[in-house]
Amino acid sequence: MDQHLKRLLDMFGFRVLLVIILTIAGILQFFMMLGNVLGDTYDVQPFQLAPETIRAVKTVEDTEKTEEERQEAEETVEPVYVFDEEIVNHRIALLESIYEITLDVRKEIVDSDESLTKDEQIQKFKNKLKEITDRQTLQLTDDDLWTLLIVDEKELARAQTSIVELVKKALSKPIRKENVAAIRNDLETKIREQKDISAALLSPYITLGRTAVVETETLDEEKTEELKKQARHSVEPVRILQGQIIVQEGELIDREKYRQLELLGMTNNKVSLKPVLGLAILVFIQMAFLYFLFDKQKLDVQKKRKQLVVTVIVYLISIALMELISLLDDFDVQIGFIYPSALATMLISLLSSYQAASLVTVLVASSAGIIFQEGYSAVMQMEIALYILLGGFACIYFMKSIKNRSDILKGCGVVSMINLSFIAFYLLMTQSHYEPFELLFYGAAAIVSGLLSGTLTMGLLPFFESAIGILSTMKLIELSNPNHPLLKKILTETPGTYHHSIMVANLAEAACEAIGADGLLARVGSYYHDIGKTKRPAFFVENQMSGINPHDSLPPERSAEIIIAHTTDGAEILRKHKMPQEFIDIALQHHGTSSLKFFLHKAKEQGKLKDESIFHYPGPKPQTKEIAVISIADSVEAAVRSMKEPNAEKIRNLVQSIIKDRLEENQFDECDISIKELKIIEKVLCETLNGTFHSRIEYPKEEKK
Repeated sequence: MDQHLKRLLDMFGFRVLLVIILTIAGILQFFMMLGNVLGDTYDVQPFQLAPETIRAVKTVEDTEKTEEERQEAEETVEPVYVFDEEIVNHRIALLESIYEITLDVRKEIVDSDESLTKDEQIQKFKNKLKEITDRQTLQLTDDDLWTLLIVDEKELARAQTSIVELVKKALSKPIRKENVAAIRNDLETKIREQKDISAALLSPYITLGRTAVVETETLDEEKTEELKKQARHSVEPVRILQGQIIVQEGELIDREKYRQLELLGMTNNKVSLKPVLGLAILVFIQMAFLYFLFDKQKLDVQKKRKQLVVTVIVYLISIALMELISLLDDFDVQIGFIYPSALATMLISLLSSYQAASLVTVLVASSAGIIFQEGYSAVMQMEIALYILLGGFACIYFMKSIKNRSDILKGCGVVSMINLSFIAFYLLMTQSHYEPFELLFYGAAAIVSGLLSGTLTMGLLPFFESAIGILSTMKLIELSNPNHPLLKKILTETPGTYHHSIMVANLAEAACEAIGADGLLARVGSYYHDIGKTKRPAFFVENQMSGINPHDSLPPERSAEIIIAHTTDGAEILRKHKMPQEFIDIALQHHGTSSLKFFLHKAKEQGKLKDESIFHYPGPKPQTKEIAVISIADSVEAAVRSMKEPNAEKIRNLVQSIIKDRLEENQFDECDISIKELKIIEKVLCETLNGTFHSRIEYPKEEKK
């Protein structure tokens, strides 16, 4: 990564940088996907011809139509009336009471010693009637009352029997309020036809009969209201279904059709903000997941930055690629199956981590469900989301066994097989008839998707490795190949150094894996850490096969200069061959700023020490855990190899001594390695060295016969 950019990034804390990058990514994703959630709108007006066949893009409830149908259902409910038989009994009892009062008054007048006038008799009758009912209810005139008082008693009895029967018959059927007048008129007609009622009694008994007829069937408002509510609730909401044709091409858009288009938000003046808000929430959730993933990672900050950048870029490239596919003319969901379902997963598995690859697979699948949504599914195109999800996770499991770039092609085959299996599931579940051409297209789309995943991965991988400075697992595995030109150079020109580097690689890898650092990077970086020794092989003890040491004839200052130069010489060789920056850092930093104690002591003994700094490596000190571990493993391996009769105790004391010296010289001040981790490194190095330099069994010599 460019040094200026690195300095700029160092100004921010990682969390601040994480928020900034994810905010930018979220905004870009939101605007890329905005057109997919707004839906289609049409510049149409009422009473114009439809420019094309317009279908509903979503299912909505037509509230206006629903209310109309509910009103109609409510109006069809018949009012509930309750027949009260007590009213009938009461009205008959009223007639009988009036008759009995009439007889009582007549008897009282006859038995009275006083001579009452007509008016007094009528008034006496009125007073008696008030005891059972209000006179206003009866509407009997004074003449009617007088007639009842003077008519022949037998004639009165016959009339009474007749009127009671007629009233009973009239009240035998329920009478509603609106029918009272008609029933009274009918009763009056029947009374006039009765021979048992004399002409003189017609008037009072017509009045009594009409009074007796009242409403016997009353409206049950509570029950009626309950039935109306049930009728309303029984009406299902009227819905406009997704895919339903609203208006055919060339058809007149009347008010009703225009109202439906407005309800669907398909007119230019009726765009709904709800899906926009929904998309914003989805993007926020996706960015939140990415935030928590990278915030919780226990990695070197520089490495986390690179992984963050590459993950976000790959994710946005995936979104952009899906958008391009969705813009194809006459887009159909079938075209969506061509999308390289495992592209993002492959790239992020190789360039970042399997955890990030798993999360991005889910995020890409959920985004694809919206981008490839046809408009006739509820929210997402689930078949596309599942297609990408299954293809991506199949790729994740396979990627763990990838050793070189050619293995990516095998991954393409795995993804294609999963794609084909899902296509088979999809076609069978739809239970539709497909033409041979359609089946061929689906199968080809599944295979093309797998092949594109691998092809694009291989094409984009070098770009990310060089542009962002990502050292992928695959790249490390390739660089560990013994046939690599630089490894061959070390082997042929400095075989001792080559063997030393292999031993250091084993030690460093084991220790790094124990503390959670990158063991593969430590292993492969150790292969190249001493490549600077190829410039002057004979000046390094492991390559002095003849037993001649050229340092014996050199002043200590010159010897120190040659030994120290192997770090800068190595970095120069690595740069020349365009090796990863991580390897260059390992070559420069694996000795830090430590001193060459042997030559420094020799200079002091000779009394020629002028500047102690020339006996110190120029550094810088180790900047990462991996380089710190390599620096310890490098010194430990060299020291143990020169040890006579090594055993577990000697090895432990030596390892402890070397780590203690590094701490005293402050060599680990610039990396985030902890004392606890150093203890773990010490333990692992001792265990590994004990396995390598274990005591061998001394076999007895064969006795001479």
